Amino acid sequence: MTTSNTPAKKPVRVWVDGCFDMMHYGHANALRQAKSMGDILVVGVHSDAEIKKNKGPTVMKEEERYAAVAACKWVDQVVPDAPYNTTVEILQEYNIDFCVHGDDITTMADGTDCYQAVKDAGLYRECKRTVGVSTTELVGRMLLMTRDHHGKSKGSSIANIKSEDLGSFSSATGKRSTTTVSHFLPTSKRIVQFSEGLEPKQGDRVVYVDGTFDLFHVGHVEFLKRAKALGDFLIVGVHDDQTVNEIKGSNFPLMNLHERALSVLACRYVDEVIIGAPYSVTEDIISKEYTLPKQRGIYQIIDNPNSTITTDGIIDRIIENRLVYEERQKRKNAKATLEQEKEELEKAQKQ
Repeated sequence: MTTSNTPAKKPVRVWVDGCFDMMHYGHANALRQAKSMGDILVVGVHSDAEIKKNKGPTVMKEEERYAAVAACKWVDQVVPDAPYNTTVEILQEYNIDFCVHGDDITTMADGTDCYQAVKDAGLYRECKRTVGVSTTELVGRMLLMTRDHHGKSKGSSIANIKSEDLGSFSSATGKRSTTTVSHFLPTSKRIVQFSEGLEPKQGDRVVYVDGTFDLFHVGHVEFLKRAKALGDFLIVGVHDDQTVNEIKGSNFPLMNLHERALSVLACRYVDEVIIGAPYSVTEDIISKEYTLPKQRGIYQIIDNPNSTITTDGIIDRIIENRLVYEERQKRKNAKATLEQEKEELEKAQKQ
């Protein structure tokens, strides 16, 4: 509590910047950690031209990347066309107290550390990088058409969900309420829902949607935004790996249940996520899906202005430019090796 003699505490403003290409839960986890270090999270997103000059071509266009970052529940402000080289001046322009980056070095095209200036000024903090997921990894899954990331059985894909990740992704700071996490576990006769966290309030209009949410993108975001606008409490069901693979075949889903659930959890429009939501796979699934809600008159189709942005469309971008992205992968791998050497040298100098 403040009094007339006690000035209100100045909110701590935190800066994060990046490409956020094919935004995934690794990006969201960095933003979550950064937000926990302060009060207001400002996120700078690089333009297509800046990224092409320093890393290579992006998969998602800059406007799509700006919208994806804005949809993350921990983000308070997005700064489009942020410089690739983070400067003290850009932090001062947005009244930032310090910037946050993962515990790995990111370099410019000339090999210099992007954050050297803010490090020298004492305005740099680190968060833990999420191991096992990156835009490079996801592009690789598309190019190689592997299925190693899938759960081996319907039970295993749900069992592989890490409770500590769900806990951190369910919570939020500031004005954003907690997102509920529920699990559907099959029994001999029925599916039992285990739920913790928030419940819809008395009189709330509850909206339910379900899907794969693979390569979570702005098409998904706009769909969820419009679904939330239909009511007060939005529940999202995410299907398990094996169900999705039975429906779509090939190496789908490109992200496993754990990865897809965390991406949905990070979306600001979602109130509850049901992991491993059921979806009966039958020969006539296309004609009979959503039969019960249709019979009860509670089924509604939402028009999506971003309907041209789909998971298949993103894959097509990769396949159509396969040689370009394969070359990008080679350059990024070589750049990553140099950055790792630079990081090891920096750590040795600190000892």
